[in-house]
Amino acid sequence: MDFMDIGLAIVAALALTWLTLIAALAVLRPRGGLLREALRVLPDVLRLIRRLAADRDLPRGVRIRLGLLLVYLAVPIDLIPDFIPVLGYADDAIVVVAVLRSVVRRAGLPAVRAHWPGTDDGFEVVKRLTGMGAARP
Repeated sequence: MDFMDIGLAIVAALALTWLTLIAALAVLRPRGGLLREALRVLPDVLRLIRRLAADRDLPRGVRIRLGLLLVYLAVPIDLIPDFIPVLGYADDAIVVVAVLRSVVRRAGLPAVRAHWPGTDDGFEVVKRLTGMGAARP
């Protein structure tokens, strides 16, 4: 095997990984109008994530997940570049929702509520996004 074959194998593996992550985002995306609502409460959710990551009472695995999420959001390289209209920011929202679902299931809704910086309506959106609240009719 020469360097050209190794390079092609690496490019193919990266492309396959990228396509797999895009498919996972499509599966994990919030249904209906929840994606729009997720984007609306995103500033409060970012403050929530930072507060939860700093809470030493939460399990270490939860704090590590939240820390990795903050790093993902801070790194300028995304699964879908931000300059692509709508989809560019939607991938960030979908990743945030997936991690929040995991955090709520592990740490519990009361822990999330204790750190929520936004309005009660915003928290209702977070509950629906994480699957812990009733959907609107």
